[in-house]
Amino acid sequence: MTDGHKEALKAGRNEGAAVRHYLEALRNNKPKRGRKRTPESIKSRLEAIEDALSSASAIDELHLIQERRNLLAELVASSDKIDLADLELAFVAVAKNFSVRQGIAYATWRDIGVDAAVLKRAGIARSE
Repeated sequence: MTDGHKEALKAGRNEGAAVRHYLEALRNNKPKRGRKRTPESIKSRLEAIEDALSSASAIDELHLIQERRNLLAELVASSDKIDLADLELAFVAVAKNFSVRQGIAYATWRDIGVDAAVLKRAGIARSE
């Protein structure tokens, strides 16, 4: 294997990683339907659950404990903010070349949730 071939493979892996990390961050940070919960509203609900547990039936206790577990996980996840700006910069730097090499059309990027402004900054036009 030539040095040029090794460099091309390395570049492809790096481009793929940048694209994958950005797309995963988009997927994981996609806005959910309904009213957004705040940390304060989650904490308020956790307090209400604690109050309700003392007089809950066995089946209600089961559901309340599961809800408490879900809310605590949501609270932790909300504090783990991903810096989408850095991932976006890395994506913009490689997306054009990746798109050409992989045969990915503009519309496909849009279908998966990449913003049109990001694609424009990456140099990916609608005609591609």
